[in-house]
Amino acid sequence: MLKIGSIIDGKYRILSEIGHGGMSIVYMAINEKANKTWAIKEVRKDGVKDFEVVRQGLIVETEMLKRLNHPNLPSIVDVIENEDTFLIVMDYIEGNPLSQALEEYGAQPQSYVIEWAKQLCDVLEYLHTRNPAIIYRDMKPANIMLKPDGNITLIDFGTAREYKEKNLADTTCLGTVGYAAPEQFGGMGQTDARTDIYCLGATLYHLVTGYNPCEPPYEILPIRSINPQLSSGLERILIKCTQKNPEDRYQSCAELMYALEHYEEIDDIYKSKQKKKFGLFAGAMAMSILCLIGALSCKLMSNKKTAENYNEYLSVGQDERVDDLIRRDKLKHAIEDTDYNNKKDAFMTLLEIYRNDDVFSSQKTKEEKTANLKDEYQELMDVISHENELDDASKADVYYGIGELMFAFYNKNTNEFDGPRRASSWFDKAIKSAALVKDGDYEYVKYRKDAAEIYMNIGKYYEEIYKNSKVSSSGDDDEFHTEKNDIYAGCFKSLKQLVEEIDKENNSENKINDKTKKRLYDIGRDMISYNATSFKVYANCSKDELIDFCKGLETRTLNLTGIANLDKNEIGEEYQEAYEKINRAFPNVYKN
Repeated sequence: MLKIGSIIDGKYRILSEIGHGGMSIVYMAINEKANKTWAIKEVRKDGVKDFEVVRQGLIVETEMLKRLNHPNLPSIVDVIENEDTFLIVMDYIEGNPLSQALEEYGAQPQSYVIEWAKQLCDVLEYLHTRNPAIIYRDMKPANIMLKPDGNITLIDFGTAREYKEKNLADTTCLGTVGYAAPEQFGGMGQTDARTDIYCLGATLYHLVTGYNPCEPPYEILPIRSINPQLSSGLERILIKCTQKNPEDRYQSCAELMYALEHYEEIDDIYKSKQKKKFGLFAGAMAMSILCLIGALSCKLMSNKKTAENYNEYLSVGQDERVDDLIRRDKLKHAIEDTDYNNKKDAFMTLLEIYRNDDVFSSQKTKEEKTANLKDEYQELMDVISHENELDDASKADVYYGIGELMFAFYNKNTNEFDGPRRASSWFDKAIKSAALVKDGDYEYVKYRKDAAEIYMNIGKYYEEIYKNSKVSSSGDDDEFHTEKNDIYAGCFKSLKQLVEEIDKENNSENKINDKTKKRLYDIGRDMISYNATSFKVYANCSKDELIDFCKGLETRTLNLTGIANLDKNEIGEEYQEAYEKINRAFPNVYKN
């Protein structure tokens, strides 16, 4: 440790300690002959494990900085090495790190953050365009000094590296967890310019929200979910910066700089104002051929921006790190507020969120359904009102997805199979939409015609069963009896076909997930057990047929492996109850 007042190398007088870290201490020093203040970074041999490794790193760092010349980077003027210490003499940066500003004041003003972002973008672009390129790798508020004039300086190049074109991966995984990009910890190739873009995005997120990505919940969320007053344009920029896949980020700091300089142009409020201005302009100049051409050009550019907006909304909606409510909101914006050519991905992602969140699940209580279903269903219907913006193939997929959701909603406690009845019309629409698609133009990814027809038929049978349950009959009406024969016989046949279809799907590329399978099995079990007497009387089903069918469903349910919280004892109790109901429908053979 250097003594205050001591003179180093015959010219640097140590004035005070100004900072310290795990391996080093930084002092303020003055060259009295030149009357200039410097910073001296001291690394002592006795305070560091594997000092020789650290020493080599320091040599690399200093040699790297000596070659650089940028107003936002410190300059290295001297390196002093002896037996005990390694000293680096560099520019003294007056000011404080941005981490201190966060500690004292919390989230920083958006205008300040954007200005700092531009300066950091400029210095990173400078580093990335060296030959060889320099990848900084440790962007964070603690490494950014804010000077009294409002400008910033990037410090601490201890983790920086030169990009080597032939390397498949970094030799060492370095960086600060929370700010660091996924590829900094191995398995995704070597770090490059896009790594620094991720780190910068995480840093800007911390500065503008006050939320440290190094602390729980260890996520980078859309900034307006934390502060709705922040710019949607800046939000889109930070989301793109912090994508897991480097290919989905800005590909250079020059590209990012352009986005930062025009962030207001992708802001929702700005766009709304511009739309109004454009409307007035187009109306005033409608008589001019030249204006028509200009308007068409503007429209083309507007469509391009709209496509970008759609992709930004979709990007957030598909990000599983983001809260589901926020994802749903972004996907609704993508569907409702943009003019993108085909919004199938937004529709299908939204349906997947509904499905995974059990929005229309039979697992919810009656009270939960009563409280939430109306709003959830209305939200879905509002979105689906934009179905005309889909082509026929996409409509088939979307309609099929809605049908699956609705089919799974039923209240088994009151024997009201409302979901399957509602679902029937959606499967019908899916079938009709698919029929309009020319052969060879459509690959059946989610939509499956056979399954759709079975679903649709079951839904129709449920509707008929529901209607007939409201009609009283003495049993003497032959027409009424025949009608019921057809309904229950057809329903039982369709239930068996559905199970066969699920089994068939298990051997195909488009497997039904285990959660959906369980719901379908539950529906079949409850339909049989609740209506066992009707299946006996009108479909001429035997007790053995009904029990064997339910046992098959029970076995299939117990074999499911993809549902982590599957309670096999509870499953057993549900099926035992079903067997007892079936037994009671055959009193002549029922035994206690």
